[in-house]
Amino acid sequence: MTITPNHVVSAVAIGVGASILMDAWNLLLKRALGVPSLNYCLLGRWFLHMPDGTFFHSSIAAASPRRFECAAGWVAHYTIGVVLALVFLALAPADWLQRPTLLHALLYGVGTVVFPLFVLQPALGLGIASSKTSKPAQARLKSLVTHVVFGVGLYLCAVAISRLPVAA
Repeated sequence: MTITPNHVVSAVAIGVGASILMDAWNLLLKRALGVPSLNYCLLGRWFLHMPDGTFFHSSIAAASPRRFECAAGWVAHYTIGVVLALVFLALAPADWLQRPTLLHALLYGVGTVVFPLFVLQPALGLGIASSKTSKPAQARLKSLVTHVVFGVGLYLCAVAISRLPVAA
């Protein structure tokens, strides 16, 4: 599929919207069940250590803090959401934006869980699939469900966009 300016604009809206839904889900988990979420300041710290050539940490929490790490983490979080949405739109059926389907978005959302389990968590010092955390099974389930919520967010945002009046 060819990426058009419409796909990029849609990816921004869908990616930001799906990320907001994911954040709302994580906030609900934290407040209702006491399940902690990724501290985006630590995500920012990870990204800000990369220019120095450090991509993997034994403990990102023990790594030296970086200036503006919280802002960098939040920007990175939403940028990742937009990039994942753009990749999804490139892979989705050509008419998916006009007629979004839950199944495609849900399967993609589930598929994106490979990034936290096999890239982010090991890089932050949490082990593959959170194996070095105190509750690895809970962390894995939380990652999976959070990415399901991201997939649902992709779908819901695309439905909302598909119902907007289009200029003639």
